[in-house]
Amino acid sequence: MAAEDQLAKLTDRAKEAQDRANAVRTKAKEEVEQELDSARAAAQVQADSLRQSADENADKVSDWWNDVQENWNEHIAKVRAHIDERRAKHDQEKAEKNAENAEEDALFAIEYAYAAIEEAEYTVLDAVLARIEVEEKAAA
Repeated sequence: MAAEDQLAKLTDRAKEAQDRANAVRTKAKEEVEQELDSARAAAQVQADSLRQSADENADKVSDWWNDVQENWNEHIAKVRAHIDERRAKHDQEKAEKNAENAEEDALFAIEYAYAAIEEAEYTVLDAVLARIEVEEKAAA
């Protein structure tokens, strides 16, 4: 799949995430919990797919991308453990603090994703330029 197609897929997925986040605000707690479990399962499938792709293409991508993948896996494990721990707490003061932390985590995750998109755009443009240079050298 071409990089441009992957960027379009990413755009569509970001819109789906936005729509889902807006829709759950009007749902009952149990429904939100189901949505959360579903999102977690989908994220795990994507993480597994990304890990498999990284393993299969380890000889094709830069070593630092493999490091990013390993760091991402560690980050995801910590975030999920933190979310599980936070969901287990019950008193009002802790619940308020947990909600604030969850909201801040969500905002940071969005910023992180935005930065990842910026980096993806940069690497796509770099790949296009590299291909142009190959074609110029072949024509010369």
